[in-house]
Amino acid sequence: MSRIGKNPVVVPDKVQVKVEGAFVSAKGPKGELSYTFTNKVKIALEGGAVKVTPADESQEARSLWGTTRTLIDNMVVGVSTGFTKSLEFTGVGYKAAVAGSTLTLNLGYSHPIEFPLPAGIEAKVVKNQIDISGSDKMLVGFVAAKVRSYRPPEPYKGKGIKYLDEVIIRKAGKTGGK
Repeated sequence: MSRIGKNPVVVPDKVQVKVEGAFVSAKGPKGELSYTFTNKVKIALEGGAVKVTPADESQEARSLWGTTRTLIDNMVVGVSTGFTKSLEFTGVGYKAAVAGSTLTLNLGYSHPIEFPLPAGIEAKVVKNQIDISGSDKMLVGFVAAKVRSYRPPEPYKGKGIKYLDEVIIRKAGKTGGK
């Protein structure tokens, strides 16, 4: 039995959730999200909470039970409070700026990197920190990983873009002669 799946998703007052078969949509102050789930699980809205149950006793249905519940919970949290990922960049001359829906990164290459932000994603730059926020948890994580991939952190000098809570273990460089 899924310990995560059996817990209902409590819907806050400011969020509206609609369930139509396998289609679930959530609307709140931070935006609107919708997703069509598999028919291996049953989704029902009961008295201010969303309950997920497996459609049958197959291994696949039981595997998707907790995953579906977590995805619905992420939708509800996303449209009510939103998600944020923070990145920190370190390096001489490294700069970042946001203009409209474009994130411009100067990361030591011969050219600046222009990254167009997807719809529903906002970026904010404060000193050497980039805050990426939005209502869709998967999209926020994807954008943060994409920005990080332009200059991943390296272990010798510590330069690059890393998550704020990421720990980079530093390595010793070459030692002198004999």
